[in-house]
Amino acid sequence: MTSYYELGAANDRIAELRPLLAALREDRDAIAAAQARLRRLASADEPDRAELEQEREAVTVIVRRMEQAVRQIDGWGITLRDIGTGLVDIPALASGRPIWLCWKLGEDDIAYWHELDAGIAGRKPLIELE
Repeated sequence: MTSYYELGAANDRIAELRPLLAALREDRDAIAAAQARLRRLASADEPDRAELEQEREAVTVIVRRMEQAVRQIDGWGITLRDIGTGLVDIPALASGRPIWLCWKLGEDDIAYWHELDAGIAGRKPLIELE
């Protein structure tokens, strides 16, 4: 059974989401940088096995941290759409029908919504919500 957020509760949750999503984005970037280092280390004529293993372990730690953050977001009943933009959809009801409240990093409070099947391209201002 889906739990639905009221706008006030969703905005309260945004305060907790902001740092989590910012950290996810930083971790995603850190993994990309670590993968580049791993490729460089592995392509060396004589790869430093200890350095390779250390880099792999660092990636594992970051991945576990990211998995934990995503589990937390899922546990709140929120759908993470894109780590890069920090885009999330939060389930809500409008006149009894399910919708998504749509928010991304860099925005203040939730100001947009869309139908369940519309995606970000169908984002509309909350003021237009019927």
